[in-house]
Amino acid sequence: MSLNPKNLKNLKEENKKLHSPATWVPTLYFAMGMPFVVLNMVCTLMYKGMGVSDGQIAFWTSLIMLPWTLKPLWSPFLEIYKTKKFFVVLTQLLTGVLFALVAFALHLPFFFPVTIAILAVIAMSGATHDIAADGTYMSVLTNEEQARWIGWQGAFYNIAKIAATGGLVYLAGTFIEHFGVTKAWMFIMLIIATIMIVIGCYHFVILPNPKKATTDSPKSLNESLVELVEVFVDFFKKRHIIYYIFFIILYRFAEGFVMKIVPLFLKASRADQGLGLSEQEIGLCYGTFGAAAFVIGSILAGYYIAWRGLQKSLFSLALVFNIPFIAYTFLAIYQPESLWLIGGAIVMEYFGYGFGFVGLSLFMMQQIAPGKHQMAHYAFASGIMNLGVMLPGMLSGVFSDILGYRRFFIFVLICTIPALLVTWFVPFTHPDNTKKEKSEAQE
Repeated sequence: MSLNPKNLKNLKEENKKLHSPATWVPTLYFAMGMPFVVLNMVCTLMYKGMGVSDGQIAFWTSLIMLPWTLKPLWSPFLEIYKTKKFFVVLTQLLTGVLFALVAFALHLPFFFPVTIAILAVIAMSGATHDIAADGTYMSVLTNEEQARWIGWQGAFYNIAKIAATGGLVYLAGTFIEHFGVTKAWMFIMLIIATIMIVIGCYHFVILPNPKKATTDSPKSLNESLVELVEVFVDFFKKRHIIYYIFFIILYRFAEGFVMKIVPLFLKASRADQGLGLSEQEIGLCYGTFGAAAFVIGSILAGYYIAWRGLQKSLFSLALVFNIPFIAYTFLAIYQPESLWLIGGAIVMEYFGYGFGFVGLSLFMMQQIAPGKHQMAHYAFASGIMNLGVMLPGMLSGVFSDILGYRRFFIFVLICTIPALLVTWFVPFTHPDNTKKEKSEAQE
């Protein structure tokens, strides 16, 4: 028997009766952000300090991010077994144990393939955690509460990013001075493991255990497969979908090449065309100025889109998103020693990322996702977007090794051209809601 809206609301009230969202929303999304950022950025610096080549680092640390692209494929199956809370707590504890294994594996002579294999399992666990965490958020909270807590959700996800790329990287630099590279990163991995295990234990007690709202959820493997195929087919029936796929892949194409190489470029010696920064200096730039610039860029982009409308502002958002690569090209050519100039480039990158990424996210929500399977189609679009970053990321190390950092960043500038062209001509299937709201307000 399906539940009517009144019963659904009562279920959600029952689910959150014991604990306020303030006790679990921040920690839930902090735990979501930590593994993703550590695998995507922190591990590149760890491997660089331990003597692994740029090509290997970029390829393998990009490839292991694949589960975040493919997670929509197994998300329906999590409805069949256990509860969302079960998967949240399980993946947090598992991720913590696996980070501890990474720490102890760093002492092995063949540490690189062993730790990459463990990190790949962490990626699978982290992607599964994301599905269960978002499911918990939507199952426990009403629509009004979801809107009220969305800011906290995003804030603590980014706090995890600041803590990892800023605090932990800075701490790694301090440990390196006293204990050497291997032990320093071992301590960092153990700190991450402890954080994840503590959060998992905390959520075992605090996290609400959402009950199934309706009997419409798939109850068998066969039903889940049928639903998945239906969602997949409907996605590719959308108007302009082929163009949209190229758009969401190419929008971040240049960023995909740069994401893995910039930390390696900052860390590399000046003799190797790098900037020779320490982990402490990199952590300082990323964790303070970069984080602030990202938040400011995201907020300003929201006001900018509300003012002009998404359709009129999309190209300029893409332009700002790609401008920071010019700054890195100048850094590679002139190799300045001033931390202010280097930090300024990082600030420009994070501001551009925060400003431009909002446009892509809104486009996927308003032009690609609308329809019967809105949430699933947004997840598909996000997966394709991640694939568009992962593939150039896998090749970025090879290109940087062949070209050197100076020519590599010039090559990246050339890669921005397809992104700008595809954005200039991108068609809109649905009315631009932001523009419509603006015009109505003026009448």
